[in-house]
Amino acid sequence: MTFPYLSVLTVAPAVGAAVVAALPRTKPGLAKTVALVWSLAVFALTVAMYVAFKVNGPHFQFRESYPWIRAWGTRFTLEADGIALVMLALIALLVPLVILASWHDADDRRLTDPAQVPAREPGRRSVPAYFALLLALESTMIGVFAAADVFLFYVFFEVMLVPMYFLIGSYGGARRQYAAVKFFLYSLVGGLLMLAAVIGLWVVGRTSLGHATFDWAQLTHVSMSPTTERWLFLGFFLAFAIKAPFFPFHTWLPDAGGAAPAGAAALLVGVLDKVGTFGILRYCLPLFPNASRYFAPLGLALALVGIVYGALLAVGQNDLKRLVSYTSIAHFGFIGIGIFAFTTQAGTGAVLYMVNHGLATGLLFLVVGMLVARRGSALVSDFGGAGKLVPSLAGVFLIAGLASLALPGTSPFVSEFLVLLGTFTVNKTVAVIATFGIILAAGYVLWMVQRTTQGALNPALEKIETMRRDISAREMAVVAPLIALILVLGFYPKPVLDVINPAVKATFTQVGKADPNPTVAQGGGK
Repeated sequence: MTFPYLSVLTVAPAVGAAVVAALPRTKPGLAKTVALVWSLAVFALTVAMYVAFKVNGPHFQFRESYPWIRAWGTRFTLEADGIALVMLALIALLVPLVILASWHDADDRRLTDPAQVPAREPGRRSVPAYFALLLALESTMIGVFAAADVFLFYVFFEVMLVPMYFLIGSYGGARRQYAAVKFFLYSLVGGLLMLAAVIGLWVVGRTSLGHATFDWAQLTHVSMSPTTERWLFLGFFLAFAIKAPFFPFHTWLPDAGGAAPAGAAALLVGVLDKVGTFGILRYCLPLFPNASRYFAPLGLALALVGIVYGALLAVGQNDLKRLVSYTSIAHFGFIGIGIFAFTTQAGTGAVLYMVNHGLATGLLFLVVGMLVARRGSALVSDFGGAGKLVPSLAGVFLIAGLASLALPGTSPFVSEFLVLLGTFTVNKTVAVIATFGIILAAGYVLWMVQRTTQGALNPALEKIETMRRDISAREMAVVAPLIALILVLGFYPKPVLDVINPAVKATFTQVGKADPNPTVAQGGGK
């Protein structure tokens, strides 16, 4: 019997959250240390699972299945393919780094926005609760990527909203209540659409299979009419499009990302949003293959609009955290194109993009949080020449920005190149239009870096004592692993591609799509 990696990984952070939450509020240092050590233990176990994964083995591995609600035919079933595995690894890596980066985010003496002083009296916020919420969020994120039962996936999909809602609403910025409610309502509407589709799929599955089940593998063999399949596809797709988010369901992300604490925002954009694109790959495509092909042009159109629209809006932002949030909308457009191009190259690039976006944008959000904590403001216009006071931090900010625009030599470049290359073989128009997104990305990233850390020094910065503190040892411990991975995977992505590629091939085979045969121009003979 193999070790139950997935169930332990799902339960362990939840237990850690309960332990941290039970600690007295008078001992914030202990709560932080316990949360960090607990998350590092989860990371170590995830590394062991990654090593144990057989690249040339079965499509799904580490399967566990336990009885749950027999009357509904639902079981507590967990398993992972290469796509889920790399996302689980991303979660396990980011959470301890976010905990370390958020070391003082919940301290009452720390104010990230002077305008919030009246709302932050001493004792109002609990440090143990903040770090317990981060561990609870980790538990639900692992569960949603590991679930192999459709109903179980839906439960994790909905429960995942709760810790993020409180992280934004209780520990966020000036508009935290508005942003938290908007995030929750958007996600809840998407969840209700999915619930209707889940119930419909269960009814159709019971009729087709002769018994009630929510098992993902069995439901992929369900027969249904084209009309039914399309409606069920739309139920799932709209929920995932809101979660990702794709245009035009994106408006909640800038508000949530702008109001959330930097660490929570890094998890929101770096991991939580990936549930949308992961759900399309895992559920929409294999469960509804004919509808997936039918709606592929719609998916490509929404992705293209998102690339251009998100980039244009990012250029006009004066708030650093909102700017980074808008860049993510553009990045998700590339992921969407990679999925709906239905080629192995593009699909593998899309999954790799999900990982690399989590690394690069997670790094960017964390560094932005460090700058905002020093300045007391997230407005670009309140900076200017900050690199003269914090040169090392400004250097890390530049690296994060260059990775976000997919500079060659960084890991996002590999995934973006694969997406465009794989798309070009089947749809040259889409690939060419998407390429303009790269030019726009260079514009908003370089504008952000130049206005924030370069140029003449803003005299107001010299009067702020915290702006004279360059990157600390703790902050360097946060950014160093992410920078190292971005550079290593930029030159040698093979360890991740070897895990992703078989899973992508198997997924597109279920959709009935194969890579186009290469064509060779016929020249004249001798």
